[in-house]
Amino acid sequence: MQPLIVLLFLPCLIGLAARLTFRETSTALLLATLASPLVVYGCIVALNPNDSWNWLAALLVAPLVVAMALSTVLIGSGRRRTRQQRRWHHSTLHHSH
Repeated sequence: MQPLIVLLFLPCLIGLAARLTFRETSTALLLATLASPLVVYGCIVALNPNDSWNWLAALLVAPLVVAMALSTVLIGSGRRRTRQQRRWHHSTLHHSH
């Protein structure tokens, strides 16, 4: 259960936190890209402190972790942008009549 949490849920939480912290999508993407592998590495070291291969394990799963975090940021920004476009579209329709 711990690998599932560290490899799937934790990157999604990092992406969500980055999206909620920064309104600008590019800034949120940068934060998620940098933070997710570092946090996962920290979790791997904390869960297995005596293993000398922790850095290699973190390096091997880094693409998956980054992809999960970036996907979460992009999904969150897409939903927000869609809501804003709908509001703008409805407001222009009401004002044009």
